Amino acid sequence: MDFKKRILKRREAPVPSDSLLNDELKPTVSHPVLKRILASRGCDTGALISDRNLSSLIKPDSLKGIVEATKLLSDAILQNKKIVILGDFDVDGATSTVLMLNALKDFGYDHTDYVVPNRFDYGYGLSLDIIPLIEMKEPDLLVTVDNGISSIDGVNKAKEKGWQVLITDHHLPADEVPAADAIVNPNQPGCDFPSKNLAGVGVVFYIMIALRAKLNEIGWFKMQGLPLPTLSKYLDLVALGTVADVVPLDENNRLLVYFGLKRIRKGCTGYGIKALCDVAQRSLPHLTSSDLGFALGPRLNAAGRLDDMSLGIQCMLSNDPWQAKTIAIQLNELNKMRREIEGDMKQEAEAYINLLLHREKLPEGLVLYEENWHQGVVGILASRVKETFNRPVIAFAKAGEETLKGSGRSISGLHLKDVLDRIAAKYPSMIDKYGGHAMAAGLTICSTQLAGFRAAFEAEIASQVSPEMLQGYLYTDGALTADELNLNLAQLLEEAGPWGQAFPEPIFDGCFHVVHKKILAERHLKLVLAPKEKNKPVVDAIAFNLTPEQLAYNWEFVNMAYKLNINRFKGATSLQLMAEYLEPV
Repeated sequence: MDFKKRILKRREAPVPSDSLLNDELKPTVSHPVLKRILASRGCDTGALISDRNLSSLIKPDSLKGIVEATKLLSDAILQNKKIVILGDFDVDGATSTVLMLNALKDFGYDHTDYVVPNRFDYGYGLSLDIIPLIEMKEPDLLVTVDNGISSIDGVNKAKEKGWQVLITDHHLPADEVPAADAIVNPNQPGCDFPSKNLAGVGVVFYIMIALRAKLNEIGWFKMQGLPLPTLSKYLDLVALGTVADVVPLDENNRLLVYFGLKRIRKGCTGYGIKALCDVAQRSLPHLTSSDLGFALGPRLNAAGRLDDMSLGIQCMLSNDPWQAKTIAIQLNELNKMRREIEGDMKQEAEAYINLLLHREKLPEGLVLYEENWHQGVVGILASRVKETFNRPVIAFAKAGEETLKGSGRSISGLHLKDVLDRIAAKYPSMIDKYGGHAMAAGLTICSTQLAGFRAAFEAEIASQVSPEMLQGYLYTDGALTADELNLNLAQLLEEAGPWGQAFPEPIFDGCFHVVHKKILAERHLKLVLAPKEKNKPVVDAIAFNLTPEQLAYNWEFVNMAYKLNINRFKGATSLQLMAEYLEPV
């Protein structure tokens, strides 16, 4: 949690439409606070709360390339061709790989293998460097998952080898797309799929739905003596990959995550996810989307950041609970190492930024580099610095004698990949390669280009952002009365999820009297707060990761932005406010 000075800004909450208020939906959306929250997020239907059904998912038919993709896969199965999956070194890529491998096995086909690039040796996606490693697997059909849309040269080389290539991806394409045999990507030109926010694992899930239908149509399952496979069993993987990749939770993605979480809470999930919950000390029956994003996701990502994502894939593929637990413990240790490395890098980054603040005005865009920084951690460093200073950030690390690899994070209203497009157009030799989304991007440059890139990035950002965009706002859903500070509302909000990117978890604000405070683990502050209204019950609160100065402050009255949290301890439940921001009054 960042406790730097921010401005609290309440979300606009239009009057909920009749669809939230009609008699049929009153039992499910009757609480005025929930009505206000849903209305502020543009939701016009109580189906978000009740009557959620998988049949409401968008059908796969409108995905461009889905027919060609299912033909490639079904022909490979019928002809016993070797299918090799090329994954990615993040959670989305790992869950995509596991889902496809397991689904094909359920379809009665296991003439498969996978390759996941080590980011330090091969870089991202279907690069020329990784072709020899794939060749060792002797593929007939190469399927990329969560990558490939920018791999022009890699696809050409694969085709030269005589392999068929199916690209499944969700990243934004460049003007030219690879000459693959088929491409399934909701963001490719000419694709009419209504949701452009599918994660890579969501794309794979949809392809498996279409492939199952194709194989059923030609009688494959009957020939194999197999029942029609159930694909909803893989929604746990879809939920994990979708939340961890921080794609917007539009209505379709919320359905995918909702049903994935529902399966996990019932224990209907693999040994790998169970083991990750165990080492992260998260309760399986009460797992939330926040747990997927901030507890399970980082432990899997630690493998790709510091070691090899094959470790994370093995954890989720494991059919042995002891093996899964052993790997999960290794992932947990890697995540601890990642935190230590990240902490040191963040200190160095903030020292550099503070030096800039003393010398001159802080640039609108930040480009950071230290020779000793870890290549696998610059992405999360960029994210942390962006959160603290509310500026677009690109952090670089050394990736060779003359090569720097960078990872960028953007702020609301600024499309980071478009920024890189413009820089590349103005200075054709400056960036070796790049790709990404509106909010995140990666790139490679020659070390001699760093100063020039910094100047170009700062200038491009300065031309596009306003002072309003650079102000650190924390958006809240307004105040709660003392009577609304209760466990019932906290439970109702938890059930109304999943919350996440573009569908943020509710945050409220208010002023409280500090009745009691206690320091925990030398970093956290446990509080007992009294609402402003007289003769109202006190409420517990906790603020994590405060500075020594904040811990020592003599808090009497506090203005706080907070989430309603259910504290579950030894079978008992109680309300607890989770501070997102606090300042003395």
